[in-house]
Amino acid sequence: MASKFPDHHHYKTLLAELQLKLVEMQVRAMKDGERICIVLEGRDGAGKDGLIKRVTAHLSSRQTRVVALPKPTAYEETQWYFQRYVAHLPAAGEIVIFNRSWYNRGGVERVMKFSTPKEQEQFLHDAPEFERLLVNSGIKLIKIWLDIDDAVQEARLGARRKDPLKQLKVSDMDKAAQAHWKDYSKARDEMLTRTDTSFAPWICVRADDKKTTRIEVMRWLVHDLASAKLSAKVDAPDPEVVFPFEVSAVTDGRLAK
Repeated sequence: MASKFPDHHHYKTLLAELQLKLVEMQVRAMKDGERICIVLEGRDGAGKDGLIKRVTAHLSSRQTRVVALPKPTAYEETQWYFQRYVAHLPAAGEIVIFNRSWYNRGGVERVMKFSTPKEQEQFLHDAPEFERLLVNSGIKLIKIWLDIDDAVQEARLGARRKDPLKQLKVSDMDKAAQAHWKDYSKARDEMLTRTDTSFAPWICVRADDKKTTRIEVMRWLVHDLASAKLSAKVDAPDPEVVFPFEVSAVTDGRLAK
C-alpha cells in the first residue's frame, strides 16, 4: 500500500492536529469520568508500538496507561484466564491501551501451542461474555486489529534485526511469525469471526504503510470517542484503510492471507 501522506510536512501537520483533538477528547472524558479501554492487536511488526506512541504523545500521563503484560507466572497460570487483565482495566477518567491483550490466547498461544485446544476453545466461548460484562459496566471497549502483508512483515522484522536501537524488540518469536504465517492467518480469521459482536466489534486496519495507519486510526478514534461537535472538525477515516470487521473480509482480500 502506497502512503497517502508522502509529504512529510503534511503528515506532521495532520498528526499534530489529530493529537490536539485527542487531547480535547480526553479533557471531556476526564471531566465526565469515562472509562476507555483500547485493545490493540495485530501481526508481529504491524506497527502497534509506533501507533501507541503517536496516540499517547500528548495525553495525560496520569490518566493514560499502556499495558503490555509479560508471560504469565506459574501462579498466574493457575488463575482464571482473564483475571490478570481485570486488574489493569480503566477507572473513571482513564484511558487504558492494551498492547496485546487477552487475545494472546486466540493468536500466539494457539499457533505456538502455549495453551491446549480445550483452553483455546474455552477462550473463544468466554471472550464475548467477558467483554459484555465490561461494556455493561460502562467501559467503552475498542478492539483494533492491525493487518499487514507477508512481505511487509518480512521487511519490517528484517530491518528490526539490523537496527541496534531496536534490539530490545527482537525476539525468537519473529522467526516463528514468518514460519507460521498461514497458521496465524487461520487463527486470526477464527478469532475475529467468533469474537466480533455488536457490543464489542472489531475494527480492522490495513497497516502496510505506517504513516497512513497512524493518521487513519487516529481519525477513527476521534470519531468514535469525541463529541459530535469535535469529530465534525475531523475528516472521516478512509474506509479502504479502516473498516469494521465482516466475515467477508476473510476471503475478499481486505485481510492478508
